[in-house]
Amino acid sequence: MAKAHWLIKSEPNTYSFDQLVADGHAVWDGVRNFEARNNLRAMKKGDLVLYYHSNEGKAVVGVARVSREAYADATGKNDGKGDWSVVEVEPVKPLARPVTLDELRSHELLAKMMIIRRPRISVVPVTNEEFAAVLDLAKKRPPVAP
Repeated sequence: MAKAHWLIKSEPNTYSFDQLVADGHAVWDGVRNFEARNNLRAMKKGDLVLYYHSNEGKAVVGVARVSREAYADATGKNDGKGDWSVVEVEPVKPLARPVTLDELRSHELLAKMMIIRRPRISVVPVTNEEFAAVLDLAKKRPPVAP
C-alpha cells in the first residue's frame, strides 16, 4: 500500500525540527481542532511528514516519519471539548534549505496545498506531487529577493 504524506506545523520556539532531531522522536499532542485530529487519525506508520515552522520562519524545514499511529491524547482527557488523538513522529532529515511559505504560494502546484487553502489547520494532507515538489525546491537555490 502506498504511503501517504502530511504536513505538521509547530512554532519553532515551542518545538523545532532541531529539537525533534535531538529527541529522536516526539508525541504529537495538543491538537485541538477536529479536522486536524481526523488527519492525525488517518496517518499510518511509515507515512512521511513535512515539518513546517509556523509564525517564526514560516517554512518547511524537514521531513519526519510517523512512527506510531493515532491513540488517545492524555493531555486532552477531561477537557470536556472532545475526543483527541496523538501520533508519534521521528526525524528523517532536515531539508537542504527551508522552503518558505512565499515560495509555496508562488509555485504553480504548491499554491494549491492545504497549508495555503486551510492555513489554520496544524495537520494537513499533502499529495505525492506536492511532497516531491517541496523536496525538489529544497535542493534548488532560494529565489533572489527583489
